[in-house]
Amino acid sequence: MTVHSTDADHSHAQTNSVEQDNTVAAADSHVSGDSHVSGDNNDNRHGAATTARQWQVLSQLQRNRWVGTTHIYEQLMMAGFDISLRTVQRDLNALAKRFPIEKNNANPQGWRWRDDAPLQSLPHMNLSQAVAFNMVEANLTQLLPPVIDELFPWFDLARRQLKNSKVTHSWIDRVRIEPATQPLIAPHIDLDSKDNIYHALFYQLQIKACYTRSDKSQASEYLLNPIAIIQRGVIIYLLATRTDDPNFTIRTFALHRFASVDILESAAQTPESFQLDTYLDAGGMGFSHPLFGDLPNHGKNTAIELQFTKQAGKSLTESKLSDDQTVTLDDDTLTIQATVNLTSQLVWWLRGFGNGLLNAKPELLHQAVLDKFFDHK
Repeated sequence: MTVHSTDADHSHAQTNSVEQDNTVAAADSHVSGDSHVSGDNNDNRHGAATTARQWQVLSQLQRNRWVGTTHIYEQLMMAGFDISLRTVQRDLNALAKRFPIEKNNANPQGWRWRDDAPLQSLPHMNLSQAVAFNMVEANLTQLLPPVIDELFPWFDLARRQLKNSKVTHSWIDRVRIEPATQPLIAPHIDLDSKDNIYHALFYQLQIKACYTRSDKSQASEYLLNPIAIIQRGVIIYLLATRTDDPNFTIRTFALHRFASVDILESAAQTPESFQLDTYLDAGGMGFSHPLFGDLPNHGKNTAIELQFTKQAGKSLTESKLSDDQTVTLDDDTLTIQATVNLTSQLVWWLRGFGNGLLNAKPELLHQAVLDKFFDHK
């Protein structure tokens, strides 16, 4: 669970110990409508219960979205807290004196973390966790740039945790990660559109979107049923159906092409038979290949045999294609037998070996590797 603090003093007061937080909660208990209970044991239990409830209240708040008090109340009730809506309202007003949270003037009222609230965690992030986040920041920003901004507060916390650790910094300076493929810069994604898409997907709500197709210069308006999110390389895709399509055809929408997204109150409709893994295995994201369409199950779980020069195939003796892979070594060649899905991705990967790939079976696989005409058929 995460909380935010406005400055170093607040951070220290909020994260040094649970006992301090219990004191804060107990001191504010009259604001939360809790009656005084005599006796040390009862006081401790009362303070712990108040602290647990108020931390749960804080955990419901978001940085970029207003969260209604009724929603917070419902979530606490689901978590087993026997309280009233009024108690939640009093908790929020009390917590606003200690934490960088703010409310709006809407009806019903909404709360959120302030934009300038740095992130803290309970307990403190330890050195191992800080090192992990530091490595993520250093090495994965090219791989996950569209979503990496969600981790910036954690990166900041990790840097502050490691600031005075010379030993840890020395270790970090000796580790690097190099991508196996050409790194690409991800396209810009409208933050509000992305947040609304993720929110609608999580709560299974329909969206109204302004979207520009890759083959069009002007945006069009769509009413969509969000189904799933898929990231391929640096591009993030939304799987969705159009509400005006009676056949519920699954379509892909690149997140960076959304100009605006509004969340609707109507529930999203997902095809009953839809399974994400089945959809992907069938080549739903464009990974199918025309030559494999007539094979049983479109080439899924197919036994293949690949013959390489020894040098070209050496890496496959260390990183296997499948659990049932076998390797046969001859004087000048190396033969791999494995069970894989026949996809365009496999074809493109095999082409990367160039003349190092001597032969491939079944014959359709070898033909696909050699004949680039079929890529666009």
